Parts: sequence; structure tokens; C-alpha cells
Amino acid sequence: MILFLTAGFLAPSCTPLADLSGSHSRAAFAKPKDDPALPNVLLIGDSISIYYTARVRQMLIGKADVFRIRDNGKSTDIGLENLNQWLGDEKWAVIHFNWGLWDIHRRYPDAAERRQCGTDNRIFSIPPEQYRQNLEKILVRLKRTDAELLWCTTTPVPEGEPDRRPGDEIAYNRIAGEVMTRHGIATNDLHSHAMKKLPGIAVKEGDVHFTNGGYTHLALKVTESITACLKK
Repeated sequence: MILFLTAGFLAPSCTPLADLSGSHSRAAFAKPKDDPALPNVLLIGDSISIYYTARVRQMLIGKADVFRIRDNGKSTDIGLENLNQWLGDEKWAVIHFNWGLWDIHRRYPDAAERRQCGTDNRIFSIPPEQYRQNLEKILVRLKRTDAELLWCTTTPVPEGEPDRRPGDEIAYNRIAGEVMTRHGIATNDLHSHAMKKLPGIAVKEGDVHFTNGGYTHLALKVTESITACLKK
């Protein structure tokens, strides 16, 4: 793999994600060596976070040990079901977390609806009010860790995405923002950060995923936000 130097870090070239997805997944899910002298950071999220995990881990070498859940975090329902297992007994200094893209995924209510040609009556996988309630419940559990909590906004949905609609992520980010503000939780606005370089860092038109250069762009912001929390 060709490497180039950016912002003082070794980062993969801008080969499309599809070419390197397997190696990036393995690197993300690999358990890092736990240095007792360093604080532990946990990343919780979907595939977007999977592909920036290894980069964040590299960028925080010597500052923190970066772990991630050994799963795709998917929707807030999945988060509620698995949160205890994901958190384990580890002492976390910072937990960087996001749910959203799977919550706004639109599905047909039933198989019969899917068969009706020319109709699109798909509904949210997790409706807005349920999303709000799920986040409230998730925060109750996360606060018990005594970690610095860092909410990450959901990244943009482009035009042409077959199962999501542009703007839905903004509405859900607004809901999450209200919840986080009420609880005094810091926010990493990865949505705005991604928008700075879109559509140039999109892996392809109509896809929520990014090129390798795009994931490096996201990782820099995640690292910056985590570093600020570690200083607390």
C-alpha cells in the first residue's frame, strides 16, 4: 500500500474504500496493546467509524490507547442491546460515540408494501421520537462509566443514496444535539467537517462512505476532539 505523509502522520493514499475495506476492517477490530500508563479511549459507531479507527489509533500513539467496539454499532436499538457488553469492565477516559445512519435508514413496513410498484412508503428504521428516547437511555448507561463523553454528529447523506434521504441526518443531528446539550455532553461536529471536502471525498455518487483520503480527513477531526477531552 502506498503511503504519504500528512499533518505529521502516515496515512493511506486516496484509493477508493472498496479496494481496501478488508484490511481496514481488520486493523480497526484488532485489539491494541494496552499501556497501563496511557488513558483508554473507546470509539462507538457504524462503518464510518470503523474506517477511521486505525487512523485515529495511529494519530494518538503515545497519548492514548484507542479501542473500538468489535462490531458495527448500527442503530440506537442495537446500541441499547449491546452497550453493557461493549463497555465491559474497562476504565474508559473518553468515549466517542455516534448513532444515526442506521436509524434514518428507510425500510418498507412489510413485504406486501415492497411489492407495490411505483410506491415509496418506506419508514425510518428508528422514528425520531424513539431515537431521542434511545439516546436518553444510552446516556444513562454511558454516564455510569465516569468517562468524558463525546458525541459525534452523523456524517452527510448525499443525493442519490437509495435507502436514506438527504437532510434526514440533519434532523436527527438536531435531535441528538438537544439531548447532548441538556446533559452537558461535548460534541464533535463531524458532519460539518465532512462537508468541507464533499463531494471530493465521497467514495462514489450516492454513497455515504468516503475515500481513504476522506477517512483521514475525518480521523484528524476525531483525534483533535478526543485530544481536547483528554486534556480535561
